Amino acid sequence: MPKTDEPQCLIARRSYRILPLTLLAWLGRQGARAVAALVFLGIIIPPLGTLLRPFVTEAIFLLLTISFSRVDTIALRGHLRRPALVLAATVWTSIAVPLLFGGVMLGSGLNVSAPGLFLGLMLQGLTSPMMASPALAALAGLDATIVLITLVAGTALVPITAPVFAYMFLGGALETSPIALALKLSELLLGSLLLAAIIRRIVGRAAIERHVDAVNGLNVLLMLVFVTAVMGDVLPQALANPARVAEIAAIAFGVFFALLFVTALVFWRTGRTAALSLGLMASQRNMGLMLAATDGILPGTTWLYFALSQFPIYLSPQLLRWMAGRSVHSKANPPDSVHKS
Repeated sequence: MPKTDEPQCLIARRSYRILPLTLLAWLGRQGARAVAALVFLGIIIPPLGTLLRPFVTEAIFLLLTISFSRVDTIALRGHLRRPALVLAATVWTSIAVPLLFGGVMLGSGLNVSAPGLFLGLMLQGLTSPMMASPALAALAGLDATIVLITLVAGTALVPITAPVFAYMFLGGALETSPIALALKLSELLLGSLLLAAIIRRIVGRAAIERHVDAVNGLNVLLMLVFVTAVMGDVLPQALANPARVAEIAAIAFGVFFALLFVTALVFWRTGRTAALSLGLMASQRNMGLMLAATDGILPGTTWLYFALSQFPIYLSPQLLRWMAGRSVHSKANPPDSVHKS
């Protein structure tokens, strides 16, 4: 009897250890559906956002770490041998977009008429693209590799560019000083890059590829922390002042799609897939990074704008999958091949 019981115990223990990975892998395979569900989950369960809000900085740090640990170094070297498009896209998203935001916002007088909304819009323009952009591009059937490489270059520049543009356009509107912002951004990015290098060294490329669905599931859980944290106040404010929330939501959608289509138009000669890919990347600004860098010390209207901006970001893969067409989707790298080491 002991001989037969022992293998059963071992099997039970092994199953218990495997179960979390299985659940994470299932979540990771849900793709765009899971990403879109995060937005609505954050709205209908406000206490969840209140509970998770203190952990936004840690969640953003871990999202950065996971993204860096999955960088496709082979594709990176390939694109760096043809750097013109990467360089142009990096200049566009890191310099042209912040200048565009600053010019439009100051020209419209929004800094005087609605300072909280102005701050939200400017922080959106100053930051780099989201670390989840390559995964969302893959879900939309677009070129995730060019998105990833431009994202890495833009993210490397943001500790320099964001404080400079914050000094130029924000002045005293941001409680965090430009120097403190630069230091915090550098700490987040360099720390996550170092941790990612350690993970890649210890775990290895094969393990990351083998458990790619589970890693995608972990990404979804970490995105849940950020999304629910910013979404927690949406329902109460919508009930209290629906017209104001609807107006800010319309601005969030308008800015997202304007940036997407202007970027796609700028890069249209590179081909439809590359243009839409870069448009998606440029429109998905890493507002979570700004939340982490400022420790969440932002006005209520800025928080609300950040929250409502998540709708177009997380719903866009479904729309762009239709725009890119089935033929593009079939040729694009699947999500689990985007981040090969």
